[in-house]
Amino acid sequence: MIDKLDMSNESLVEELFQLQQIAYRLEAQLIGFEEIPPLADTIATLKRSSDIFYGYTSEEGRLIGAIAVEEEFPGELTLTRMMVHPDFFRQGIATRLIAYIFLHYPNFKTYKVSTGTTNEPAMRLYQNFGFVPFRKEYVAPGVELTTLRRQADPKAINR
Repeated sequence: MIDKLDMSNESLVEELFQLQQIAYRLEAQLIGFEEIPPLADTIATLKRSSDIFYGYTSEEGRLIGAIAVEEEFPGELTLTRMMVHPDFFRQGIATRLIAYIFLHYPNFKTYKVSTGTTNEPAMRLYQNFGFVPFRKEYVAPGVELTTLRRQADPKAINR
């Protein structure tokens, strides 16, 4: 089940923090860069984040996936964080989280997301949703970040 996360719930934020640490440490290993911004978060900074978080919980009530979004510019929604617990990889959780965002945020002209260029699973996931790379930048020697965007179908906006 996917629900908006109550960031005032201390135990939920702790669970989200643990999930974020596990997921982003794996990404850091995958792309060879330990300074991924979410790894610098603390429980306090996570609680103060301007991102809106949605969580995917297992039938047992365990938080096993999460996505965060932020409208950084008018008409543009950025998927700021995506995380799935490694015990639940390849079960469609990230796909369901992204689909949920498109369903609940249909009136944006542009959707953006960034990931390490060498993070092939993430690149495939985003490209399967119609995201296309439009900017690449080096964030450290040998570490390239790709920003992808998806333009909305003009007929789908403001229905």
